[in-house]
Amino acid sequence: MRAIMISGRTLAQGANCESKMSEDFFKAASSCHLSKEDYDLLGLSDGKNILLKNEFGKTVLSPRVDDGLRKGIVFVPMGPWANILIGPDTGGCGTPQFKGVEIDIEATNSPIMDIRELFGSVQRAEA
Repeated sequence: MRAIMISGRTLAQGANCESKMSEDFFKAASSCHLSKEDYDLLGLSDGKNILLKNEFGKTVLSPRVDDGLRKGIVFVPMGPWANILIGPDTGGCGTPQFKGVEIDIEATNSPIMDIRELFGSVQRAEA
C-alpha cells in the first residue's frame, strides 16, 4: 500500500531522547501510527509488525492505530527508525524533508531491529 509518512516529536520520544539505547526510547520511537482504516486494510493484528520502505531504505515498526490520522497518512516518531526513510536532498536549506515522504507499507512478521542492529544495517555511501 502506498502512503505518505510524516515524522515528528512525541512526548514519549522527547522524554527518552537522552537515553537512545534504552528500552523506553525503543518503545517510543519504533512505532508507526496509522488510521484504523489502513490498519484493517493491511490485515494487521496483535503481534504483526509493519514494513515501511522506499528508495532510501526500509524499516520494521510496531503499528498503532491513531484516530487523528486520515487514510494514507502515517506518522513515525522522530528517531533513527524514521530517518532510515528520509532522503538526502535538502532543497538548498540544509535540512532534509521529514514530512511528506512517499513510502510503501505492508504487514510483516519480521521483528523490529533494536537501535544497534538498525545502525549496523545502514549502508555507507561510496565517497
